[in-house]
Amino acid sequence: MSQCSEQPVSTDQAKSILRRTTVLLVLLLQATLTLASASSDTPAKAKWYRYYDSKGIANISSNVTPNHIRYGYEALDQNMQVIQRAKPYNVEADIRQAPKRAAQAQQQAEDLRIKRAYNNSHTARQKKNETLAQLKKQITFQQEQLKQLQNDRIMFIRQEREFLRKGQNVPAHLKTTLTNNEKNLNAQKENIQSLQSRYRNKEAEYDRIIQRLKALE
Repeated sequence: MSQCSEQPVSTDQAKSILRRTTVLLVLLLQATLTLASASSDTPAKAKWYRYYDSKGIANISSNVTPNHIRYGYEALDQNMQVIQRAKPYNVEADIRQAPKRAAQAQQQAEDLRIKRAYNNSHTARQKKNETLAQLKKQITFQQEQLKQLQNDRIMFIRQEREFLRKGQNVPAHLKTTLTNNEKNLNAQKENIQSLQSRYRNKEAEYDRIIQRLKALE
């Protein structure tokens, strides 16, 4: 019966084993640190919510209640460490701020509308010039019409006076013409005043739009 003899480990083999063991330990340590770092970067999830009432007594629950919102609360993790704080909700302050918030929302909506319509102040200025030029043409045309009506009235009045000078009755058709002429004159004046008012309003409106777009640019 033969007997197997154990071979002694050489120095080189021992060094090799030691190196491999050291490398494994380093890799294991790096993996552990990486996992720990990843865990610390992950935000902790709130498990409890704590608020202090008017008497300073702490109240803790697993969900947020109206009292939490009223007094303000702290979000706690599973180790009861504060991870987030919420300020108390003030009804009166919220009511006071309501008009301001409404005005801000209205301004934002208006800003969005004019940006969609004109994109920038240069485009708005071009549109302003085009609109005002068109209105000016209409006003000029209506003023010419008014001048013609005024000249016609002078002629009709002269005819009327000529009949009166001769002691003759003024013909019915001339009276009707004078009446219609006066109505047309008044309507034309109102039309011109309306166009002029529209011109001023459009000019002011575009000026506001241009100034607002400049502020947004």
